[in-house]
Amino acid sequence: MQNTRSPAAGGFWPLVLAASVILMITMGIRLSLGLYLSPINTSTGLGIASISLALAVGQFMWGASQPVFGALADRYGPGGALFSGAVMMVLGLALTPYMDSQWGLTLSLGVLVSAGAGAGSFSILIGALAQRLPPERRALASGFINAGGSFGQFVFAPLSQFLIAGYSWMVALFCLAAVTLLTLPLSWPLRHKVEHPAPAAGSVALGLKAQLRIALRDRSYWCLHAGFFTCGFHIAFLVTHLPGAVDLCGLPTSVSATSLALIGLANIAGSLGAGALGQHYRMKYILAAMYASRAVLVLLYLLAPKVPLTFYAFSIGLGLTWLATVPPTAGLVGKLFGLRYLATLFGLTLLSHQIGGFFGAWLGGLALTSFGNYDWMWYADIVLASLAALANLPIREAHPREPKVA
Repeated sequence: MQNTRSPAAGGFWPLVLAASVILMITMGIRLSLGLYLSPINTSTGLGIASISLALAVGQFMWGASQPVFGALADRYGPGGALFSGAVMMVLGLALTPYMDSQWGLTLSLGVLVSAGAGAGSFSILIGALAQRLPPERRALASGFINAGGSFGQFVFAPLSQFLIAGYSWMVALFCLAAVTLLTLPLSWPLRHKVEHPAPAAGSVALGLKAQLRIALRDRSYWCLHAGFFTCGFHIAFLVTHLPGAVDLCGLPTSVSATSLALIGLANIAGSLGAGALGQHYRMKYILAAMYASRAVLVLLYLLAPKVPLTFYAFSIGLGLTWLATVPPTAGLVGKLFGLRYLATLFGLTLLSHQIGGFFGAWLGGLALTSFGNYDWMWYADIVLASLAALANLPIREAHPREPKVA
């Protein structure tokens, strides 16, 4: 007999805080890995392009693991997925200092750490909370969970830089592995599978395969994928190569860590704001505005003098939309297809996000190796962000104030 619990069990804030702290750890660590690119290159001599490829594989694996773990969470409850992910992430972080080849780094950082972080990421956590909370509190919960991931970036970017500078990159990774162990007790309140009410008389409950067929034939679902692909390209390029962009400008490494931390701090406000706005405005318009703002910000960055203040202002501006795209995207998936398989369906959109992330991380390394700068990546970012804004407009979505049809 499966271990289940009713949706109301656990209380709002204990569940939200547990999920937020789990995401703080998994996302904070994953989004700080770009700070390790240069130290690992100095230690191993593998080359920026080779290490970028390992991190690019990690971007893809973080996305590819989420529909898999999401399906397991939908079927058996989130406990097993969260536990497995924590173990994989700890092993990957602890093994990385012993890897001196591209294939070794791809296994540790690209597969174990990234897939493990995917098991403790948005699709599983937001899906688990959405099934446990009443509709009127889901947007707020999603915003808080997302803010937890942003706070993790604010915490772990400067922490990693401090440990790398004060001790070594190897000691820093061992410390991150120890911190990851904290996700095991935090997963305990979310371990149960939620009992879903039986379908009404005369109705038929859709299975996962039937729901997937419906979603994959829906134009709105593919529009979400297109926008999220660009989001992944943008974020992965920056978290992997912003330290390199800072270095090209002759600025100290502390500017990189501070910039990444400011992105995370600003996104706390952005995530909470996106969750709140989604209760009053169409989420497709919120997403379109976010993507359009990124194109404008990158253009302003290219025109501005490359001094620390420019990077800090750029980071704060980006941070307001950084991961704030997640609550409205997850909310739209729930609106379009319901909550029963939200972890799986939202996990697939995150896979598209990370396919974009693969290209953002990998092509950034190739651009630096081939041209000695990131100019063409910035131009591509502007074009893709503009297209993403347009892609969200055709999504079918009722206004949140419109009455629901029974």
